[in-house]
Amino acid sequence: MKIAFAASEVFPYAKAGGLGDVAGALPLELSKLGHEVKVFLPKYNTIAEKEHKLQLLPELGEIQVLIAGNVYTVRIYSSRQPDSNVIFYFVDCPHYFCRYEIYTNDKDEDERFILFSKSVIEILQRLQWAPDIIHCNDWPTGLIPLLLRENYGWDRLFQKTATVFTIHNVAYQGKFAKEAFIKSDFDIKHALPGGIAEYNGDINFLKTAILTSDIINTVSETYARELLTPEYGEGMNDYLSLRKNDLRGILNGVDYNIWNPEKDKNITSNYSTYDLDSKIKNKKALLTRLNLSFNENVPLIGIVSRLVEQKGFDLINSGIEQLMELNAQWVVLGNGQEVYEEMFRKMAKKYSKKISVYLGYYDELSHLIMAGADIFLMPSRFEPCGLGQIYALKYGTIPVVRKTGGLADTVQEWNELMPLEEVTGFAFYEYSPGALIHSMRQAINDFSNKKVWNKIQLNGMSKDFSWKKSAEKYVRLYENAVIKRRDRV
Repeated sequence: MKIAFAASEVFPYAKAGGLGDVAGALPLELSKLGHEVKVFLPKYNTIAEKEHKLQLLPELGEIQVLIAGNVYTVRIYSSRQPDSNVIFYFVDCPHYFCRYEIYTNDKDEDERFILFSKSVIEILQRLQWAPDIIHCNDWPTGLIPLLLRENYGWDRLFQKTATVFTIHNVAYQGKFAKEAFIKSDFDIKHALPGGIAEYNGDINFLKTAILTSDIINTVSETYARELLTPEYGEGMNDYLSLRKNDLRGILNGVDYNIWNPEKDKNITSNYSTYDLDSKIKNKKALLTRLNLSFNENVPLIGIVSRLVEQKGFDLINSGIEQLMELNAQWVVLGNGQEVYEEMFRKMAKKYSKKISVYLGYYDELSHLIMAGADIFLMPSRFEPCGLGQIYALKYGTIPVVRKTGGLADTVQEWNELMPLEEVTGFAFYEYSPGALIHSMRQAINDFSNKKVWNKIQLNGMSKDFSWKKSAEKYVRLYENAVIKRRDRV
Protein backbone atom coordinates (compact mmCIF):
# COMPACT_ATOMS: atom_id res chain seq x y z
CA MET A 1 0.00 0.00 0.00
CA LYS A 2 1.21 3.53 -0.80
CA ILE A 3 0.72 5.90 2.15
CA ALA A 4 1.28 9.66 2.20
CA PHE A 5 1.46 10.92 5.77
CA ALA A 6 0.97 14.67 6.33
CA ALA A 7 1.58 16.34 9.70
CA SER A 8 2.56 19.74 11.05
CA GLU A 9 5.12 18.19 13.40
CA VAL A 10 7.23 15.06 13.13
CA PHE A 11 9.82 13.82 15.62
CA PRO A 12 12.83 14.14 15.55
CA TYR A 13 12.60 17.11 13.18
CA ALA A 14 9.94 19.21 14.88
CA LYS A 15 7.80 18.47 17.91
CA ALA A 16 5.37 20.42 20.07
CA GLY A 17 3.33 17.56 21.53
CA GLY A 18 2.08 14.01 21.12
CA LEU A 19 1.34 14.44 17.42
CA GLY A 20 5.08 14.77 16.79
CA ASP A 21 5.72 11.41 18.47
CA VAL A 22 2.97 9.70 16.48
CA ALA A 23 4.08 11.17 13.15
CA GLY A 24 7.66 10.18 13.85
CA ALA A 25 6.95 6.58 14.83
CA LEU A 26 3.85 5.34 12.96
CA PRO A 27 5.25 5.82 9.41
CA LEU A 28 8.40 3.88 10.34
CA GLU A 29 6.33 1.00 11.70
CA LEU A 30 4.10 0.98 8.61
CA SER A 31 7.23 0.73 6.49
CA LYS A 32 8.42 -2.25 8.53
CA LEU A 33 5.12 -3.94 7.67
CA GLY A 34 6.04 -3.66 3.98
CA HIS A 35 4.19 -0.49 2.96
CA GLU A 36 5.63 2.40 0.94
CA VAL A 37 5.42 5.54 3.06
CA LYS A 38 6.26 9.18 2.38
CA VAL A 39 5.96 11.79 5.15
CA PHE A 40 5.31 15.50 4.57
CA LEU A 41 5.95 18.36 7.01
CA PRO A 42 6.87 22.05 6.90
CA LYS A 43 10.54 23.00 6.90
CA TYR A 44 10.67 25.15 10.00
CA ASN A 45 13.78 27.23 10.54
CA THR A 46 14.28 25.40 13.85
CA ILE A 47 15.03 22.14 12.01
CA ALA A 48 18.77 21.40 11.99
CA GLU A 49 19.53 20.78 8.30
CA LYS A 50 23.04 19.37 8.76
CA GLU A 51 22.15 17.19 11.71
CA HIS A 52 19.26 15.57 9.84
CA LYS A 53 21.03 15.61 6.47
CA LEU A 54 18.31 17.47 4.59
CA GLN A 55 18.88 17.65 0.85
CA LEU A 56 17.32 20.07 -1.62
CA LEU A 57 15.48 18.35 -4.48
CA PRO A 58 16.11 20.58 -7.50
CA GLU A 59 14.56 17.98 -9.82
CA LEU A 60 11.14 18.85 -8.36
CA GLY A 61 11.67 22.47 -9.27
CA GLU A 62 10.21 25.48 -7.50
CA ILE A 63 6.51 25.17 -6.79
CA GLN A 64 4.36 28.26 -7.12
CA VAL A 65 1.51 28.26 -4.61
CA LEU A 66 -1.31 30.79 -4.70
CA ILE A 67 -2.46 32.03 -1.29
CA ALA A 68 -4.82 35.00 -0.84
CA GLY A 69 -4.03 36.30 -4.30
CA ASN A 70 -0.27 36.14 -3.76
CA VAL A 71 2.12 33.60 -5.26
CA TYR A 72 4.71 32.06 -2.95
CA THR A 73 7.66 29.97 -4.04
CA VAL A 74 8.10 26.61 -2.36
CA ARG A 75 11.18 24.42 -2.51
CA ILE A 76 11.34 20.81 -1.42
CA TYR A 77 13.92 19.10 0.77
CA SER A 78 14.10 15.45 1.73
CA SER A 79 15.67 13.26 4.37
CA ARG A 80 15.84 9.61 5.36
CA GLN A 81 16.32 8.13 8.78
CA PRO A 82 18.90 5.37 9.32
CA ASP A 83 17.69 1.85 8.60
CA SER A 84 14.39 3.08 7.18
CA ASN A 85 12.85 3.27 3.70
CA VAL A 86 10.58 6.15 4.69
CA ILE A 87 11.28 9.41 2.84
CA PHE A 88 10.53 12.68 4.64
CA TYR A 89 9.65 15.67 2.45
CA PHE A 90 10.00 19.20 3.83
CA VAL A 91 7.97 22.10 2.46
CA ASP A 92 10.31 25.10 2.42
CA CYS A 93 8.70 28.54 2.36
CA PRO A 94 10.60 30.94 4.64
CA HIS A 95 7.84 33.55 4.47
CA TYR A 96 5.57 31.21 6.45
CA PHE A 97 7.84 28.79 8.29
CA CYS A 98 10.73 30.96 9.42
CA ARG A 99 9.17 31.48 12.85
CA TYR A 100 10.32 30.70 16.37
CA GLU A 101 7.44 28.31 17.04
CA ILE A 102 5.69 25.53 15.12
CA TYR A 103 2.33 27.09 15.92
CA THR A 104 1.81 30.81 16.31
CA ASN A 105 -0.84 33.41 17.01
CA ASP A 106 0.24 35.36 13.94
CA LYS A 107 -2.51 36.77 11.76
CA ASP A 108 -1.47 34.52 8.85
CA GLU A 109 -1.62 31.24 10.78
CA ASP A 110 -4.36 30.02 8.43
CA GLU A 111 -2.25 30.87 5.37
CA ARG A 112 0.73 28.93 6.72
CA PHE A 113 -1.12 25.64 6.72
CA ILE A 114 -3.18 26.34 3.62
CA LEU A 115 0.15 26.60 1.82
CA PHE A 116 1.41 23.43 3.45
CA SER A 117 -1.72 21.49 2.51
CA LYS A 118 -1.60 22.61 -1.11
CA SER A 119 2.12 21.86 -1.28
CA VAL A 120 1.61 18.25 -0.17
CA ILE A 121 -0.64 17.63 -3.16
CA GLU A 122 1.63 19.57 -5.54
CA ILE A 123 4.63 17.45 -4.48
CA LEU A 124 2.69 14.24 -5.09
CA GLN A 125 1.88 15.51 -8.57
CA ARG A 126 5.51 16.24 -9.36
CA LEU A 127 6.55 12.86 -8.03
CA GLN A 128 3.75 11.27 -10.08
CA TRP A 129 3.16 9.09 -7.06
CA ALA A 130 -0.45 8.08 -6.52
CA PRO A 131 -1.00 7.17 -2.87
CA ASP A 132 -3.70 4.75 -1.84
CA ILE A 133 -4.05 6.81 1.34
CA ILE A 134 -3.34 10.35 2.38
CA HIS A 135 -3.26 10.29 6.16
CA CYS A 136 -3.97 13.77 7.53
CA ASN A 137 -3.41 14.77 11.15
CA ASP A 138 -5.20 17.48 13.13
CA TRP A 139 -6.46 20.83 11.90
CA PRO A 140 -3.29 22.01 10.04
CA THR A 141 -3.99 19.32 7.43
CA GLY A 142 -7.77 19.53 7.71
CA LEU A 143 -8.28 21.09 4.28
CA ILE A 144 -6.43 18.37 2.35
CA PRO A 145 -9.47 16.07 1.88
CA LEU A 146 -11.57 18.91 0.41
CA LEU A 147 -8.64 20.21 -1.67
CA LEU A 148 -8.18 16.74 -3.09
CA ARG A 149 -11.86 16.41 -3.91
CA GLU A 150 -12.51 19.86 -5.39
CA ASN A 151 -9.40 21.85 -6.29
CA TYR A 152 -7.47 18.83 -7.54
CA GLY A 153 -10.40 16.62 -8.47
CA TRP A 154 -9.46 16.98 -12.14
CA ASP A 155 -6.20 15.03 -11.67
CA ARG A 156 -6.74 11.34 -12.35
CA LEU A 157 -3.60 10.63 -10.34
CA PHE A 158 -5.76 10.85 -7.23
CA GLN A 159 -8.82 9.11 -8.65
CA LYS A 160 -8.57 6.22 -6.19
CA THR A 161 -6.80 8.00 -3.33
CA ALA A 162 -8.65 7.77 -0.01
CA THR A 163 -8.25 10.11 2.94
CA VAL A 164 -7.95 9.27 6.63
CA PHE A 165 -8.09 12.07 9.18
CA THR A 166 -6.82 11.62 12.74
CA ILE A 167 -8.04 13.82 15.58
CA HIS A 168 -5.26 13.94 18.14
CA ASN A 169 -7.02 16.55 20.27
CA VAL A 170 -10.45 17.93 19.36
CA ALA A 171 -9.83 21.08 21.40
CA TYR A 172 -7.53 22.38 18.66
CA GLN A 173 -9.71 23.10 15.65
CA GLY A 174 -8.18 25.73 13.38
CA LYS A 175 -10.80 28.47 13.68
CA PHE A 176 -10.35 31.44 11.37
CA ALA A 177 -12.34 34.23 9.76
CA LYS A 178 -14.39 33.48 6.64
CA GLU A 179 -11.64 35.00 4.50
CA ALA A 180 -9.55 31.88 5.10
CA PHE A 181 -11.67 30.02 2.58
CA ILE A 182 -11.24 32.73 0.00
CA LYS A 183 -7.48 32.48 0.54
CA SER A 184 -7.76 28.74 -0.15
CA ASP A 185 -9.56 29.18 -3.50
CA PHE A 186 -12.51 27.09 -2.39
CA ASP A 187 -16.06 27.68 -3.49
CA ILE A 188 -17.40 30.31 -1.07
CA LYS A 189 -20.58 28.28 -0.60
CA HIS A 190 -18.67 26.07 1.86
CA ALA A 191 -18.09 29.10 4.10
CA LEU A 192 -21.72 30.22 4.18
CA PRO A 193 -24.02 29.30 7.09
CA GLY A 194 -24.57 25.54 7.05
CA GLY A 195 -21.62 25.01 4.73
CA ILE A 196 -19.01 22.28 5.13
CA ALA A 197 -16.45 24.62 6.68
CA GLU A 198 -18.64 27.15 8.51
CA TYR A 199 -18.95 27.02 12.30
CA ASN A 200 -20.47 29.83 14.36
CA GLY A 201 -19.77 32.35 11.61
CA ASP A 202 -16.13 31.37 11.27
CA ILE A 203 -14.19 28.81 9.25
CA ASN A 204 -13.28 25.60 11.07
CA PHE A 205 -10.56 23.43 9.52
CA LEU A 206 -11.35 20.49 11.81
CA LYS A 207 -15.04 20.46 10.94
CA THR A 208 -14.10 20.56 7.25
CA ALA A 209 -11.96 17.44 7.67
CA ILE A 210 -14.63 15.61 9.67
CA LEU A 211 -17.20 16.11 6.92
CA THR A 212 -14.94 15.40 3.93
CA SER A 213 -12.54 12.59 4.94
CA ASP A 214 -13.31 9.01 3.98
CA ILE A 215 -12.49 7.69 7.46
CA ILE A 216 -11.98 9.56 10.73
CA ASN A 217 -10.13 8.18 13.70
CA THR A 218 -8.79 9.30 17.01
CA VAL A 219 -6.13 8.04 19.35
CA SER A 220 -8.03 5.78 21.75
CA GLU A 221 -11.26 3.84 21.72
CA THR A 222 -12.67 5.58 24.79
CA TYR A 223 -11.89 9.02 23.37
CA ALA A 224 -13.70 8.08 20.15
CA ARG A 225 -16.83 7.42 22.19
CA GLU A 226 -16.34 10.54 24.30
CA LEU A 227 -16.11 12.72 21.19
CA LEU A 228 -19.74 11.96 20.43
CA THR A 229 -20.83 13.69 23.64
CA PRO A 230 -21.30 17.43 24.34
CA GLU A 231 -19.01 17.14 27.38
CA TYR A 232 -15.97 16.13 25.34
CA GLY A 233 -16.84 16.96 21.73
CA GLU A 234 -15.93 20.67 21.91
CA GLY A 235 -18.79 21.51 19.53
CA MET A 236 -17.80 18.82 17.01
CA ASN A 237 -19.92 16.07 18.57
CA ASP A 238 -22.91 16.61 16.26
CA TYR A 239 -20.74 16.40 13.13
CA LEU A 240 -18.88 13.39 14.44
CA SER A 241 -22.23 11.76 15.26
CA LEU A 242 -23.18 12.18 11.59
CA ARG A 243 -20.00 10.25 10.75
CA LYS A 244 -20.04 7.81 13.66
CA ASN A 245 -20.07 4.80 11.33
CA ASP A 246 -16.79 6.08 9.90
CA LEU A 247 -15.24 6.98 13.26
CA ARG A 248 -12.65 4.67 14.84
CA GLY A 249 -10.32 4.72 17.83
CA ILE A 250 -6.78 3.35 17.68
CA LEU A 251 -4.54 3.71 20.70
CA ASN A 252 -1.19 5.34 20.08
CA GLY A 253 1.86 3.18 20.49
CA VAL A 254 5.18 4.04 22.08
CA ASP A 255 8.74 3.52 20.94
CA TYR A 256 10.31 1.01 23.31
CA ASN A 257 13.68 1.64 21.75
CA ILE A 258 13.55 5.06 23.43
CA TRP A 259 11.35 4.40 26.44
CA ASN A 260 12.66 1.18 27.97
CA PRO A 261 14.34 0.90 31.40
CA GLU A 262 16.41 -2.06 30.19
CA LYS A 263 18.43 0.10 27.77
CA ASP A 264 17.61 3.74 28.55
CA LYS A 265 20.89 5.71 28.48
CA ASN A 266 19.35 8.65 30.32
CA ILE A 267 18.86 6.83 33.61
CA THR A 268 21.34 5.94 36.33
CA SER A 269 20.77 2.20 36.46
CA ASN A 270 19.05 -0.02 33.93
CA TYR A 271 16.55 -2.58 35.20
CA SER A 272 13.81 -4.96 34.06
CA THR A 273 11.09 -7.23 35.41
CA TYR A 274 13.90 -9.64 36.33
CA ASP A 275 15.88 -6.98 38.20
CA LEU A 276 13.29 -4.62 39.61
CA ASP A 277 15.35 -3.97 42.73
CA SER A 278 17.73 -1.83 40.65
CA LYS A 279 14.95 0.71 40.08
CA ILE A 280 15.59 2.22 43.51
CA LYS A 281 19.09 3.30 42.43
CA ASN A 282 17.39 5.74 40.05
CA LYS A 283 15.25 7.07 42.87
CA LYS A 284 18.33 7.71 45.00
CA ALA A 285 20.11 9.44 42.09
CA LEU A 286 17.05 11.55 41.25
CA LEU A 287 16.48 12.69 44.84
CA THR A 288 20.16 13.56 45.21
CA ARG A 289 19.95 15.61 42.04
CA LEU A 290 16.85 17.39 43.36
CA ASN A 291 18.36 18.03 46.81
CA LEU A 292 15.62 16.04 48.47
CA SER A 293 16.20 13.47 51.20
CA PHE A 294 15.95 9.77 50.39
CA ASN A 295 13.68 7.45 52.35
CA GLU A 296 12.86 4.09 50.84
CA ASN A 297 9.50 4.03 52.60
CA VAL A 298 8.32 7.43 51.35
CA PRO A 299 6.89 7.31 47.81
CA LEU A 300 8.11 9.80 45.20
CA ILE A 301 5.33 11.17 42.97
CA GLY A 302 6.36 12.26 39.48
CA ILE A 303 4.64 14.68 37.10
CA VAL A 304 5.94 15.20 33.55
CA SER A 305 3.41 17.25 31.61
CA ARG A 306 2.31 20.38 29.89
CA LEU A 307 1.06 22.58 32.72
CA VAL A 308 -2.38 23.35 31.35
CA GLU A 309 -5.93 22.99 32.61
CA GLN A 310 -6.61 20.00 30.38
CA LYS A 311 -4.08 18.03 32.41
CA GLY A 312 -6.04 18.47 35.64
CA PHE A 313 -3.82 20.97 37.42
CA ASP A 314 -6.84 22.94 38.60
CA LEU A 315 -7.58 19.91 40.81
CA ILE A 316 -4.11 20.11 42.32
CA ASN A 317 -4.54 23.86 42.79
CA SER A 318 -7.77 23.30 44.71
CA GLY A 319 -6.32 20.52 46.87
CA ILE A 320 -2.74 21.70 47.50
CA GLU A 321 -2.89 21.73 51.30
CA GLN A 322 -4.35 18.23 51.59
CA LEU A 323 -1.99 16.82 48.95
CA MET A 324 1.03 18.27 50.72
CA GLU A 325 -0.11 16.66 53.98
CA LEU A 326 0.30 13.22 52.40
CA ASN A 327 3.41 11.26 53.31
CA ALA A 328 5.08 11.62 49.91
CA GLN A 329 7.65 13.59 47.95
CA TRP A 330 7.03 15.24 44.59
CA VAL A 331 8.96 16.09 41.44
CA VAL A 332 7.41 18.18 38.66
CA LEU A 333 8.74 18.78 35.14
CA GLY A 334 6.91 20.86 32.55
CA ASN A 335 5.76 24.29 31.45
CA GLY A 336 2.57 25.87 30.21
CA GLN A 337 0.00 28.30 31.55
CA GLU A 338 1.41 30.95 33.85
CA VAL A 339 -1.22 30.25 36.53
CA TYR A 340 0.06 26.70 36.98
CA GLU A 341 3.72 27.58 36.63
CA GLU A 342 3.22 30.11 39.42
CA MET A 343 1.30 27.52 41.46
CA PHE A 344 4.24 25.13 41.37
CA ARG A 345 6.76 27.90 42.07
CA LYS A 346 4.87 28.72 45.28
CA MET A 347 4.60 25.03 46.20
CA ALA A 348 8.35 24.52 45.70
CA LYS A 349 9.07 27.51 47.91
CA LYS A 350 6.59 26.67 50.68
CA TYR A 351 7.22 22.91 50.71
CA SER A 352 10.89 22.89 49.72
CA LYS A 353 11.61 19.66 51.63
CA LYS A 354 8.84 17.77 49.83
CA ILE A 355 8.72 19.01 46.25
CA SER A 356 11.12 19.94 43.46
CA VAL A 357 9.92 21.79 40.35
CA TYR A 358 11.67 22.26 36.99
CA LEU A 359 9.76 24.61 34.70
CA GLY A 360 10.70 23.81 31.11
CA TYR A 361 11.41 20.82 28.91
CA TYR A 362 14.36 18.57 29.79
CA ASP A 363 14.35 15.22 28.00
CA GLU A 364 17.04 13.54 30.11
CA LEU A 365 15.29 14.52 33.34
CA SER A 366 11.94 13.23 32.05
CA HIS A 367 13.50 9.77 31.62
CA LEU A 368 15.07 9.85 35.09
CA ILE A 369 11.74 10.86 36.62
CA MET A 370 10.04 7.93 34.90
CA ALA A 371 12.67 5.58 36.31
CA GLY A 372 13.10 7.17 39.74
CA ALA A 373 9.54 7.98 40.77
CA ASP A 374 7.29 5.45 42.47
CA ILE A 375 4.00 7.00 41.34
CA PHE A 376 3.18 8.90 38.15
CA LEU A 377 0.30 11.36 38.46
CA MET A 378 -1.86 12.25 35.43
CA PRO A 379 -5.27 13.61 36.57
CA SER A 380 -6.42 14.90 33.18
CA ARG A 381 -9.80 16.52 32.61
CA PHE A 382 -9.67 14.83 29.22
CA GLU A 383 -6.91 12.86 27.53
CA PRO A 384 -7.22 11.66 23.93
CA CYS A 385 -4.51 9.05 24.42
CA GLY A 386 -1.71 10.11 26.70
CA LEU A 387 1.81 8.73 26.53
CA GLY A 388 3.15 9.54 29.98
CA GLN A 389 1.11 6.84 31.68
CA ILE A 390 2.26 4.28 29.09
CA TYR A 391 5.90 5.21 29.65
CA ALA A 392 5.32 4.98 33.40
CA LEU A 393 3.88 1.47 33.12
CA LYS A 394 7.00 0.28 31.30
CA TYR A 395 9.23 1.80 34.00
CA GLY A 396 7.33 0.20 36.89
CA THR A 397 6.19 3.65 38.04
CA ILE A 398 2.59 3.08 38.97
CA PRO A 399 0.18 5.60 37.41
CA VAL A 400 -2.60 7.43 39.21
CA VAL A 401 -4.96 8.76 36.53
CA ARG A 402 -8.44 10.01 35.92
CA LYS A 403 -10.58 7.46 34.10
CA THR A 404 -10.96 9.22 30.75
CA GLY A 405 -9.88 8.75 27.12
CA GLY A 406 -6.66 6.84 26.62
CA LEU A 407 -6.03 6.79 30.36
CA ALA A 408 -9.11 4.58 30.73
CA ASP A 409 -7.85 2.30 27.95
CA THR A 410 -4.35 1.82 29.32
CA VAL A 411 -4.60 1.80 33.13
CA GLN A 412 -6.59 -0.87 34.96
CA GLU A 413 -7.45 0.59 38.34
CA TRP A 414 -7.01 -1.15 41.67
CA ASN A 415 -10.20 -1.93 43.56
CA GLU A 416 -11.56 -4.68 45.76
CA LEU A 417 -13.39 -6.35 42.84
CA MET A 418 -10.47 -6.47 40.42
CA PRO A 419 -8.08 -9.49 40.55
CA LEU A 420 -4.59 -8.32 41.43
CA GLU A 421 -3.25 -10.06 38.31
CA GLU A 422 -5.02 -7.46 36.12
CA VAL A 423 -4.27 -4.29 38.09
CA THR A 424 -1.77 -1.80 36.63
CA GLY A 425 -2.53 1.40 38.55
CA PHE A 426 -5.06 3.61 40.30
CA ALA A 427 -7.86 5.68 38.78
CA PHE A 428 -10.70 7.97 39.77
CA TYR A 429 -13.83 8.91 37.82
CA GLU A 430 -15.22 12.12 39.30
CA TYR A 431 -13.39 15.26 38.20
CA SER A 432 -12.92 16.76 41.64
CA PRO A 433 -10.10 17.49 44.11
CA GLY A 434 -11.70 15.07 46.57
CA ALA A 435 -11.61 12.17 44.11
CA LEU A 436 -7.98 12.90 43.24
CA ILE A 437 -6.93 13.08 46.90
CA HIS A 438 -8.77 9.84 47.70
CA SER A 439 -7.00 8.01 44.87
CA MET A 440 -3.61 9.41 45.93
CA ARG A 441 -4.19 8.27 49.50
CA GLN A 442 -5.06 4.80 48.28
CA ALA A 443 -1.88 4.58 46.21
CA ILE A 444 0.32 5.87 49.04
CA ASN A 445 -1.24 3.43 51.51
CA ASP A 446 -0.68 0.49 49.17
CA PHE A 447 2.91 1.57 48.56
CA SER A 448 3.73 0.20 52.02
CA ASN A 449 2.56 -3.28 50.99
CA LYS A 450 5.61 -4.24 48.94
CA LYS A 451 4.22 -7.59 47.80
CA VAL A 452 1.11 -6.00 46.29
CA TRP A 453 3.04 -2.98 44.98
CA ASN A 454 5.65 -5.11 43.20
CA LYS A 455 2.93 -7.22 41.59
CA ILE A 456 1.22 -4.11 40.20
CA GLN A 457 4.59 -2.87 38.92
CA LEU A 458 5.28 -6.15 37.13
CA ASN A 459 1.77 -6.19 35.64
CA GLY A 460 2.34 -2.76 34.09
CA MET A 461 5.86 -3.51 32.87
CA SER A 462 4.58 -6.60 31.07
CA LYS A 463 2.01 -4.68 28.99
CA ASP A 464 2.73 -4.22 25.29
CA PHE A 465 1.82 -0.84 23.84
CA SER A 466 4.34 -1.01 21.02
CA TRP A 467 3.70 0.70 17.68
CA LYS A 468 3.57 -2.62 15.83
CA LYS A 469 0.13 -3.46 17.23
CA SER A 470 -1.20 0.03 16.50
CA ALA A 471 0.29 0.06 12.99
CA GLU A 472 -1.46 -3.20 12.14
CA LYS A 473 -4.78 -1.62 13.16
CA TYR A 474 -4.02 1.42 10.99
CA VAL A 475 -3.42 -0.84 8.01
CA ARG A 476 -6.90 -2.33 8.45
CA LEU A 477 -8.28 1.21 8.78
CA TYR A 478 -6.57 2.21 5.54
CA GLU A 479 -7.99 -0.84 3.78
CA ASN A 480 -11.50 0.17 4.87
CA ALA A 481 -10.92 3.71 3.62
CA VAL A 482 -9.70 2.44 0.23
CA ILE A 483 -12.77 0.24 -0.16
CA LYS A 484 -15.03 3.14 0.80
CA ARG A 485 -13.32 5.46 -1.68
CA ARG A 486 -13.30 3.01 -4.57
CA ASP A 487 -16.95 2.22 -4.10
CA ARG A 488 -17.58 5.86 -5.04
CA VAL A 489 -15.37 5.91 -8.14
